[in-house]
Amino acid sequence: MPLIRLVEFLPIIPSLRQKAEKIEQLFAEPEMEDGTATAIPGSCTVEFDNVTFSYDDKEVIRNISFTARENTVTAIVGESGAGKSTLAKLLVRFWDVEHGQITIGGVDVRDLSFETLMNTVSYVSQDIFLFNTSIMENIRAGRPNASDEEVIEMAKLAQCHDFIMETGHGYATVVGESGDKLSGGQRQRISIARALLKNAPIVVLDEATSAADPENEDKIQEALNGLIQGKTLIVIAHRLSTIVDAGSILVLERGRIAATGTHQELLEHSPLYRTMWRAHMASMSWEIASKVPDTIINERSG
Repeated sequence: MPLIRLVEFLPIIPSLRQKAEKIEQLFAEPEMEDGTATAIPGSCTVEFDNVTFSYDDKEVIRNISFTARENTVTAIVGESGAGKSTLAKLLVRFWDVEHGQITIGGVDVRDLSFETLMNTVSYVSQDIFLFNTSIMENIRAGRPNASDEEVIEMAKLAQCHDFIMETGHGYATVVGESGDKLSGGQRQRISIARALLKNAPIVVLDEATSAADPENEDKIQEALNGLIQGKTLIVIAHRLSTIVDAGSILVLERGRIAATGTHQELLEHSPLYRTMWRAHMASMSWEIASKVPDTIINERSG
């Protein structure tokens, strides 16, 4: 019997070896240097100054410069692979820039301590991660010392109170591994409630409606309207209809800024944005055929 068990285990060994190598590679990576500044900058204007970044040897961001000012909405759009999400992740220091700098209120993000940076920026990713605990604790992760009443208030603002109360145990419902007991739109609304509770002065939304159906998208958009009041908001969007009112829209193409302006200005002067807008509007009218066309039925019956 031990030999039989060993034979059953043998096919797993290559997989374990591969995983062990990845863990060793991770531990071999140089540790990012923590900044020393612990005070939140007085101004929450975000500025990218000639930022360049590469994944391994592939350059994905090249000499990007723009300013996202306080109390404004700055949208970033572009085709897949243009570098939109990379810009957001550079701001919160998932990686450090190769050239140039990113500043908040004139302070380089690399000079801020990790704790200060995380207290200054709320990052809502398209890849929502929820912990295998209750909905209440998943929202409270945004501010661990928040009371139950504050959590419920933010859940109502994020348009998720109703569906929470319809679950088996309300706010005590355990969401499962990575939140797999909830839909994508529900997970995104919970992540927005978490960001509302955190109440950071800078909010980055990385395609925050990507997993939502049209009904949930309206609810998420309503939740976002409560999130942005008095903050610096950077929105990365693939659904252009959600950012038509942004004060400034940046159009990325192959890691560079191809155009910038308001929605109307870009429609008039940017061929790339105009093409993206037409494609988006065309997709809004797509329908799935509910029946086989009569011509096909006649051909088959004949």
